[in-house]
Formats: sequence, structure tokens, C-alpha cells
Amino acid sequence: QVQLVESGGGLVQPGGSLRLSCAVSEYVSRIYTLGWYRQAPGKERELVASVDRHGNKNDGDFVTGRFNISKHTSKSTVYRQMNSLEMEDTAVYYCHAYIPWSDYWGQGTQVTVSA
Repeated sequence: QVQLVESGGGLVQPGGSLRLSCAVSEYVSRIYTLGWYRQAPGKERELVASVDRHGNKNDGDFVTGRFNISKHTSKSTVYRQMNSLEMEDTAVYYCHAYIPWSDYWGQGTQVTVSA
């Protein structure tokens, strides 16, 4: 069974940075896309960013230059660098993998931006 293990969430002050990591228990060659979604209280889950096997990136509508997604070229791991965090970025962040023909999700990691 495919497992996604997330790390890197936590409490950070406004303007701070966090780096999320997600390791997938699957051969990198089988993974088509890796990415991050987030869900804030009372809101729907939304795309943060994804990257496919060819390195093509897809950012969510709200993403600015503050966030950057990257993946390890030989490991089944995806990273999310988040800078200049704002209180509105507070949410549970979920790792997502699409491995034909199924979607897989991590358990979620809480990111709280608060003074």
C-alpha cells in the first residue's frame, strides 16, 4: 500500500518560513505527479502546487513568489518551501500523489501562522 509521510509543519510567526517534506513509499518512476493541497477551517481543500514527472509545475491561484515546490530527482520526495508566511496561510497541508490510476493522500500536517 502506498504511504505518504509528511513533515515540517508547525507554528511560525508572520513573515517566517517553513519547509514541508513528503516522502512517498513508491518507486519514483511510477509517480506521475506530486504536490501539496491545503485546507483551512471552514474552507474547501485547495491546490497549493504540484509537479509532474517531467518537472512541469502547477501552482494554485493564490500562490505568489513566496512559495516554491521542488522534488528530489531520484527519490520519491517532494518539498514545499514557504516564505513570508501570513496568518491566512494557516491550514492543514496535505501531500498528494497521483500514481496511475489512483490518488493518494498524506495524513496532513498543521501549519499555524500566529504572533
